[in-house]
Amino acid sequence: MLREFQEFAMKGNVLDMAVGIIIGAAFTTIVTTLVNGIFMPVVGYITGGVDFTDIFTVLGEGEYASLKAATDAGAAVIQWGVFANSVISFLIVAWILFLIIRTMNRAKDALVKKEAAAAPAPAGPTQEELLAEIRDLLAKRA
Repeated sequence: MLREFQEFAMKGNVLDMAVGIIIGAAFTTIVTTLVNGIFMPVVGYITGGVDFTDIFTVLGEGEYASLKAATDAGAAVIQWGVFANSVISFLIVAWILFLIIRTMNRAKDALVKKEAAAAPAPAGPTQEELLAEIRDLLAKRA
């Protein structure tokens, strides 16, 4: 059983997956910084400085000045703004990933086309060679 586990863990696809997860975690930090530090301030500017995190609905009695005050008081709240922030962040991250993957695919396609153009197609037999081969086969049958 230990040997089977070792074989499984050492397969190339398992190692590739582990590397992908590690790079994904590092990439998440970069994207989070990009979204929170660059794109969300632009969205806030476009929306007139509205802070989505303070948009909430209290279920039940009481009025609170902020989401933090409501949660500190133990009130049941629907956090509309936090959800909106998450959706906006997701859309921005999805768009950035789309652009990155699209660029990588185009670069890969260009490389494949370049390699295909560099490798000449093997020369096939000429029409005269094919006719001579047919003549020889017919001569053998006769």
